[in-house]
Amino acid sequence: MTKTHKSLSFLEILKRFVFITIGSVLMGVSLELFLVPNNVIDGGIAGISIMLAYLTPLPLGLYLFIVNVPFLILGYKQIGKTFAISTLYGIIVMSVTTTLLHHVDAFTEEKLLAVLFGGLILGAGVGLTIRFGGSLDGVEIVSILISKKLRMPVGQIIMIFNVVIFVVAGFVFEWDSAMYSMFTYYIAIKLIDIVVEGLDESKSVTIISSEFEEISQAIIDRLGRTTTLIQARGGYSKDETQMIYCVVSRLELAKLKAIVQSIDQNAFIAIEHVSDVMGGGFSKGSIH
Repeated sequence: MTKTHKSLSFLEILKRFVFITIGSVLMGVSLELFLVPNNVIDGGIAGISIMLAYLTPLPLGLYLFIVNVPFLILGYKQIGKTFAISTLYGIIVMSVTTTLLHHVDAFTEEKLLAVLFGGLILGAGVGLTIRFGGSLDGVEIVSILISKKLRMPVGQIIMIFNVVIFVVAGFVFEWDSAMYSMFTYYIAIKLIDIVVEGLDESKSVTIISSEFEEISQAIIDRLGRTTTLIQARGGYSKDETQMIYCVVSRLELAKLKAIVQSIDQNAFIAIEHVSDVMGGGFSKGSIH
């Protein structure tokens, strides 16, 4: 029997729109008070909008809205109602923010400072918006649609879009502005990853050993982490065994390896990066 979709509570909806508002305002601040006055652009629709605003008398906020919305409408069926509404709201807030700040003096006229702080603020704003279920750039949406048609990775399509945008920026502004823009985009992307995935990196660990019961109990007792035993069979030996799976923090990884090797020096240990962990009793228990 198919489970009915659980609607978001009022507090969850409020939280989502508060953080999308903050993220959208931050992007508007980054564009109007750091990047645009110094002829530095962002990638995607924001970059296209900045160049259009530079070449015409119309304000940036108007272009951010009218260029983004067609992509949003085009991809409505692919991205879903909730995401579409959240994205439309974020784009409106971002456009209004840039319009209100259009005549405010830039925080700095030093291009390198504008790139560094503009990129950081931009990344924080976009990251918050993505983390809470929205987007501020229609290029991501159209890239999803193109990906389904051409069987290309979404990230690769976005990269191609942005390379074209930065090359065009070299002709519209100066080539040093285009190169500064690339650095801004790189800084923003890195901060987006941090905001979306979090600073507290976790590691998933898979352990294969004949002493699986003792190792599993030692992890529970000495690290306070729960473990999961997964039925497995050796591809060569055909022996039945149990794999141990657990998730630990980055700081606990060295102790985990020491625990395993103190019990079985020949144990197989595979470690992978985990971007985010939710639920499943991941909170740390008491250590004996």
